Amino acid sequence: MGFFGFLILGLIAGAIAKAILPGRQGGGIFITLLLGVVGAFLGGWLGSLLFNAPLQEFFSIQTWLLAIVGSIIVLLVYGMITKRGVRS
Repeated sequence: MGFFGFLILGLIAGAIAKAILPGRQGGGIFITLLLGVVGAFLGGWLGSLLFNAPLQEFFSIQTWLLAIVGSIIVLLVYGMITKRGVRS
């Protein structure tokens, strides 16, 4: 998959992950999209490491699931990190 395909995949996966996660996460749309790209990378890396299933083609369901799961993981970690720094 090319760079721009990977970028678009990450942007969309980040938006889907934010819609799936319950509650209100911090960060705006730019942070969500950036975390989506990082999550797509993480999902592809974990998929290839654990299941020998790397990101393949843009329209592959396996690619989308790995990217969305990776984005959810990154958004959850980001939420835990930002909540520690906030004082009530």
